[in-house]
Amino acid sequence: MTKALLGIDVGTSGTKVALFGVGGELLASHIGEYPLYQPENGWAEQEPTDWWRASVDGVRAVLAKAGGVEVCGIGLSGQMHGLVMLDKDGEALRPSIIWCDQRTESETEDMCRILGRDRIIEITANAPMTGFTAAKILWVKKHEPALYEKCVHILLPKDYIRYKLTGEFATEVSDASGMQLMDVAKREWSPEVCDKLGIDMGLLAKMHESQDVTGLTSAACAEQTGLPAGIPVVGGAGDNPAAAVGTGVVVQGKAFTTIGSSAVVYAVSDEVRIDMAGRVHALCASVPGKWTVMSCTQAAGLSVQWLRNNVCTEEIREAEAAGIDPYILMDRLAAEAPIGSDRLLFLPYLMGERSPHPDPDCRGVFFGLSGVHGRANLIRAVREGVAFSQLECVEVFREMGVPVGDMMVTGGGAKSPLWRQMLADLYGCPVSVPASDEGAALGAAILAGVGTGVYNNLPEACGQLIGKGDTTMPDEASGMAYAPYFELYKQLYLSLKADFKTLAGIGR
Repeated sequence: MTKALLGIDVGTSGTKVALFGVGGELLASHIGEYPLYQPENGWAEQEPTDWWRASVDGVRAVLAKAGGVEVCGIGLSGQMHGLVMLDKDGEALRPSIIWCDQRTESETEDMCRILGRDRIIEITANAPMTGFTAAKILWVKKHEPALYEKCVHILLPKDYIRYKLTGEFATEVSDASGMQLMDVAKREWSPEVCDKLGIDMGLLAKMHESQDVTGLTSAACAEQTGLPAGIPVVGGAGDNPAAAVGTGVVVQGKAFTTIGSSAVVYAVSDEVRIDMAGRVHALCASVPGKWTVMSCTQAAGLSVQWLRNNVCTEEIREAEAAGIDPYILMDRLAAEAPIGSDRLLFLPYLMGERSPHPDPDCRGVFFGLSGVHGRANLIRAVREGVAFSQLECVEVFREMGVPVGDMMVTGGGAKSPLWRQMLADLYGCPVSVPASDEGAALGAAILAGVGTGVYNNLPEACGQLIGKGDTTMPDEASGMAYAPYFELYKQLYLSLKADFKTLAGIGR
């Protein structure tokens, strides 16, 4: 019987379940989709039961496709920062408030008043963030006090799946360090932060390293999924730390950019490096004894998706007729526009922003729009705006002394040759796609392999299993052509910052 490792990745648009052989080969995969709810402007919620249903369907599907496998271990990955609140019976008390939700500006101000902004950064390695979990807990405590009183367990999205698999309430350092309740340098919950914010540490899950075994699949799980009971489930990692493992970014000097719904630049560091300005995040790595610096652009692929749904109906029709993805046609059209898109810039702030401008009130902007611009300009400007955002974050990394010279690119955006070339030209270094695009699911499976003794350690496992695919080389002339547009792009946020606040206050 073939030995296999299972990776479950709880994403924003769907949950991916992937089964890998111990040599890293993909045996079977399945993606189950579910909705995102926005009951008010800037809010974003999902139902934890949808994640579990997609996980169950995915596990059953991959076991059926692969046939005759022995699952040696299970690793989990998932969207970070989401708030899952369970009652005494383990039932979700409300929909999860997920990573891109922006309702908690008042709560972040409360955190600064109670603890002091600098002290929060010193302990949690991050400035108070609307997207992080701590502020969401405070929001529920303030606005839904009766519901909060019923809360017995607070979990992150992937850790809810762990609970459903094993019955254990556990988490691990990479995902938990994005809750803003941890002492990131010590890799443990912070009594000072929890006490001063009035959050009972007893609600929080037990902390583990990413490769630690946290529980075994239960009889109830076996009945629902078809997995045998007793399979080890390891800590796993947040989606980006897991993607780092899945792309081989487990040592200092390596980095990756992922462009999905959001966009992230992620680099590994041998020590904690904190940006006291709060422009980027420092988290525990999924590698024991290492940390990361990470940025997040809230609406990367979301910006392109918004454009597709609202502007590119013609491309959607043509793609349906040709049986191809509309993004392919959009990419071809964008390539017809020049660098700078005929003096049209886009600020990708459709969901507020996190890096390098932690500002829930900023909003998307087309700057320079004129009668000469068509869909090609709009599409290229959106792609360039997202790419400019990534370079702005990489500049912060380099300022902090975090080396970035070996860049992988993953996610749906990595399928775009135009986007890859933009990133290479802007970063000034080669940009490679991984030989396998399984990303976070593969990373979770590798962590399971290390935790169960299939592999000796993460660097060795990644060296054996992870390879590079196509590499895009930077074009120096193009990099120089982008430079004045990038400088203007950076200035636009500063020029509009006060206006964003004014706009947010209208009608409140």
